[in-house]
Amino acid sequence: MPTYEYKREDGTVFEIEQRITDSPLTECPTTGQKVKRLISGGAGLVFKGSGFYLTDYARKSTSPSSTSSGEGGAASGAPESKKPSATPSSDD
Repeated sequence: MPTYEYKREDGTVFEIEQRITDSPLTECPTTGQKVKRLISGGAGLVFKGSGFYLTDYARKSTSPSSTSSGEGGAASGAPESKKPSATPSSDD
């Protein structure tokens, strides 16, 4: 249910949860003062928690060969050095 904000005649403000289909209040339920519903921008959509990451929905490989030691030098912990595949040739 949405929360609506109302302002009493004395200037104090209170919030109340109402259905969207309910009509606006005309008097405060606790003090009996006349009230006017305030229009606010609203909070919109609020995400709480640690959030979502790309890895949450990443495809998991089902082939056993990709999880085994098929990566060569990566198992030693040292980064692999890339060797050029061909020596550059000069076109002079």
